[in-house]
Formats: sequence, structure tokens, C-alpha cells
Amino acid sequence: MELFAVIMAGGVGSRFWPRSKERKPKQLIRIVGENTMIQDTVRRLDGLVKNENIFVITNKIQKMRVKEQLPQIPAQNIIDEPFGKNTAACIGLASVIIKQKNPEAVTITLPSDHLIKDDDLFRECLLTAANYADKSKGLVTIGITPTRPETGYGYIQFDEENIEKNIYKVLTFAEKPNLATARRFLESGDFLWNSGIFIWRIDTIMNEINKYLPDLYEGLTNIEASINTHEFEKTIVQVYGQLKNISIDYGVMEKSNIVFLTKADFYWNDVGNWEAVYEISDKNEEGNAIIGDVYTQNTFGSYIFSPRKFAATIGVENLIVINTNEALLICHRNNAQDVRQIVDYLKMNKRTDLI
Repeated sequence: MELFAVIMAGGVGSRFWPRSKERKPKQLIRIVGENTMIQDTVRRLDGLVKNENIFVITNKIQKMRVKEQLPQIPAQNIIDEPFGKNTAACIGLASVIIKQKNPEAVTITLPSDHLIKDDDLFRECLLTAANYADKSKGLVTIGITPTRPETGYGYIQFDEENIEKNIYKVLTFAEKPNLATARRFLESGDFLWNSGIFIWRIDTIMNEINKYLPDLYEGLTNIEASINTHEFEKTIVQVYGQLKNISIDYGVMEKSNIVFLTKADFYWNDVGNWEAVYEISDKNEEGNAIIGDVYTQNTFGSYIFSPRKFAATIGVENLIVINTNEALLICHRNNAQDVRQIVDYLKMNKRTDLI
């Protein structure tokens, strides 16, 4: 079994404005710790996947920064999509490229911007999933045991009968629920959070794409035929222009009857907004997470980021304050999901200097 990895790194991280921009989004900035999120994603694969077997799918705007941050990855393995068409196209493109190297390869497909601790447990979980994917020719995903009724994650229902060590049959996928439904999922005990990490053989995922997304499969066949020719980039642009914008979850995983999961034993957080960053950050006695030159008085439960300018807060609580050279964000922690609306506003008003 030869392992490959596909890292999906084309997002813009609009919930992390004003730090996250189109040219330098969430995965390419230091949110937690010394490394950027994409650097940590690659580092966690050490000892499991060789650098020459790691592929990063990004876009033209971000490609150069990805190369700069990941010098250990061969330049030809950093692929830019002409425009985003969601995860089904991204995964399909990576799959036909890897197929040229090994049509029976087992690939680990994962987002570039998640926080994962316990690296050894993470690699052990991936290896369990990879071995089963190789043996069963099934689609394997990783489920996260929920710790709260979270409405920001998708869920996976599974059959609690253990097929073999830490392998279970997936019954259904559920979209992001409302609070009452999330509570019901939690109480049932047979729902896990959807991590967005997938493990499968190349021939398996291509067969399932052919079955459930035939238009995508046809386009991928055309791309595959152009690999190692001068027509490659032109063909990708032509094919992508005709593709539906569809996720691999909705297009394949929810329809396939050969989907399994392994339960994660490691800490996982998709770090989806500034509230999530506050939750995982070190805090002082007042419950504040502070980065930079900051003065606080009667300030509680807040995340304040101001590394380049002095900032002061008095008599406030539960705020997110992000103070950069270009812009200032102040919002209540409960409204962290709404930050993306600022980016929508700036786009509508053609404020490209701020996005």
C-alpha cells in the first residue's frame, strides 16, 4: 500500500477577516502556535506520507505563498485550480494526477486549516482507515466524538456494531443542524461530527465519482488525457468552466453505500471563526486572550489581537477585537459567524484593498 495525501487549500477564510485575505487566507497565517495552519497540516503527515507523495490543491492567487511556506513539497505537486468548484472537483483533479503515479494508491484527503493535537494518535487513526480502505475498497472518513450540541458542523450517523477495530458502517450524513436537532444527535450517541477528512483508494473514488457524478467524471477523463502535454492547463480551464459547484459530501459520500468511518481519538477543531480561536487560546484571570500591545480595564472574556498598534479596552466583555494595519474588527463573540458578511459587503462595494 502506497500512501498519498491531498491537502485542500483554496479557501479564503472570510470568517477570519481582517487577518485573513484572499492572498493570505486562514491556512497561510499563524492562528495558533508558531507555524501556519497549512505548515502544521503537512508536518502531521511526517513518517506517514513521503513529501513527494503530498499534493496541495490551491488557486493562482495563493499558489506562490503555498510554495514559500512548504519548500519541502515538490513544486509540481502544488496545483492551482482556475476557479473554485467545491471539493468534488478539487478531489477529482488530485485523483487523476495521482492516478498517473499509482492507480491503486490510497489517498488521505484533508483540509489545510484544522487544529489537531496528539499527532501520534492522528497518524495511527489515519493508518487504520488507510488499511481498511485498501482492503475493503470502501470510502472511509473520520468521525469526531461531539462534546457539545454544535450547530456549525455536519454530522455522521453510524452503525454502532464494530466491523473490525475502530471501523464502523456509515448510515447517514446530516447537514449542519439547528440547536434542537444537534441536542438530539448528541443524546442518541450514534452521531459524530464530520471532520472532512477522507481516506480511499484512487480507483475506488474514481468509480464512485463515475457512478454519482458522471459529468465530473467525464471532465476528469479529459483532464487525465491532457496530463504531461501542453494542453493540460487549457483543458483544466475548459473543464472547470462546465462543472457544477458541488461538495464531495453531497455529490458522493451521501449517496454511496460503501462508506465507513473510524472514530478519532485525537483532539480536533476546525477553527471555523474567531470564537473558536478564543476557545482554544490561553487566557488570563479575567478570561481574556490577548496578543500584542494591549491595555485592559474591567474587560472580561474577550479575544484581543493588536500586535502592531497599542489598543485599550475599558468596561467591556465577550468581545472579539482584531486590530490590523488596514482594518479594525469589533464584534460580540456570539456573532463571530457573521464576520463573513463584512467580506460580502466589501465585495459588493468593490473594496478590494481590504479583502
